[in-house]
Amino acid sequence: MEATAAKRYIEETFDGVRAVEHAGDTFFAHDPDGDLPDDRWLPFATIVTGDHYDAVSDLDHPGAYRINIGLTKDSYVERFGPAPTTRDESGVLVTEFDYAARDQVMPHPHYASQYWVCVVNPGPGTADEVRRLLDEAHRFAARKHANQKARKARS
Repeated sequence: MEATAAKRYIEETFDGVRAVEHAGDTFFAHDPDGDLPDDRWLPFATIVTGDHYDAVSDLDHPGAYRINIGLTKDSYVERFGPAPTTRDESGVLVTEFDYAARDQVMPHPHYASQYWVCVVNPGPGTADEVRRLLDEAHRFAARKHANQKARKARS
C-alpha cells in the first residue's frame, strides 16, 4: 500500500474525516461539521512521508512513509503491554522494536506513551491489521467527538 492509497482509503472509508496536509504529511481528524476549534483538533491517524519530525524510521527515501494510528489505552496495552516511558538522548521511546523496520505494527517512536502505534510502509503482512486499527481509531475519535458535542450542548 502506497501513501497515496492509504490516504485515499482513510478519506473514502471513514465518515466525517477532515484531512490537513503539511509538508507532504497528512493529518486525519474526525470533524464531520468542520468546526472543531484548533485546541480540540487532534488527529486519529497521520501519514508522515519524510524525516521532518524524526529520523528514526528512515523515511527519506522515495516511497517511504509511516502511518501512525492513535488507539485506546486498552487496545494498546492488550497488544504491547504497558506504554513505554523511558526515552533515549534523542527523545525516542526505548522499546525492543526497530523503528525503521518495514511492514510491522509497532509502538510509535515518540507517541507510544500516548497509545499510538505505527507501521513503516505497510504491506501484505500488515495491510489488513492497519485497516482494522484505523477503524478502531476512527470509532474512538468519533465517540470522543460525540461526547464533546453532548457536553457542549448541555452547557
